Amino acid sequence: MNRTVRSTATSLAVGFALYFAARGVAWTADPSAPVFMVLAIALYLVVVNLAILGSPDTVKLPLWSAVLATVVSVIIPVAVTFSLTEPVRTAPFATWYIGGVGLLSVILVVRRRFLTGWLILLLLVATSSAFLGFFTSLRLGLVGSIMWVVVANLLVWFWDRAVRDTERLAEIQQAVSAWHATQLVRQRERRVRTQFALAVAGPVLSRTVATRGSLTEEERLDARLAEGRLRDELRGADLLNDAVRDAIEAARRRGAVVTVFDEGGLDGVDESRRVEIRDELAGVLAEAHAGRLIIRSAKDDRTAVTVVGRVGSGSSRDDDSVDVWHEIPRSAAHG
Repeated sequence: MNRTVRSTATSLAVGFALYFAARGVAWTADPSAPVFMVLAIALYLVVVNLAILGSPDTVKLPLWSAVLATVVSVIIPVAVTFSLTEPVRTAPFATWYIGGVGLLSVILVVRRRFLTGWLILLLLVATSSAFLGFFTSLRLGLVGSIMWVVVANLLVWFWDRAVRDTERLAEIQQAVSAWHATQLVRQRERRVRTQFALAVAGPVLSRTVATRGSLTEEERLDARLAEGRLRDELRGADLLNDAVRDAIEAARRRGAVVTVFDEGGLDGVDESRRVEIRDELAGVLAEAHAGRLIIRSAKDDRTAVTVVGRVGSGSSRDDDSVDVWHEIPRSAAHG
């Protein structure tokens, strides 16, 4: 609960509690048993202050305080009634407990003890009706107590719902901000990859246009390597570092066909582990002598990257034997 709202509600509750206690003190007729009246007022002030000020670090009132308030809510009407003679039991100073116990019920509802709050109200209805009569109790303030408890329940319900909605909106806003930041990062990464790819392929393309396709064997090899690197940057940039790029280029220069597929296998992997995965991938590629290498990173709970090497260098065929099969786990523990 907002600190300002809580301070205001606390001040109002204390003020009303003192008002009802003051009404009880200001009796105008001699009570038949003054000790009972004093006991009722003292118990009320103690319990109502415990309910208002107790456990300030949490909104919900401790269970023992709620139980104590319930017991006292029965004792107070009994003590007040037996402290006065019957002719004055309907006087304003004699019926202070109707508003006072009603306020106690409201406080427990606000402190999120709904069941005990309503129980106190029902006990107030029962005791006041027994001593004064039901309709007389309604006329002397019971209606107001009932209405205040109902209003308190509605206000607390609306307040809690507003807090939940606010928290949910804040979570949504944070998620949107995080998504937006992620998109900005990805856009920057795509720009960097595109610039890198153009830097690699640009000279070859320029040479191809200038010679109208008449290239030497070395230039044709450079063109194929540039095309492959461009595909790698677009399909699997998360798997690449300088060592992996060099290993792939070396494999292609010796005639191997290398295909890179990144389907999100590194999503959720921390950066330090990603560095280890790329280094391990570079080592595997450097030692592989297969004619066709397939590097695939798929979403899997255990495996981050799979490297498959086939003897054949053309398209994959059933009669191509597997020369390399290496799986790199998502976490070092799985390794």
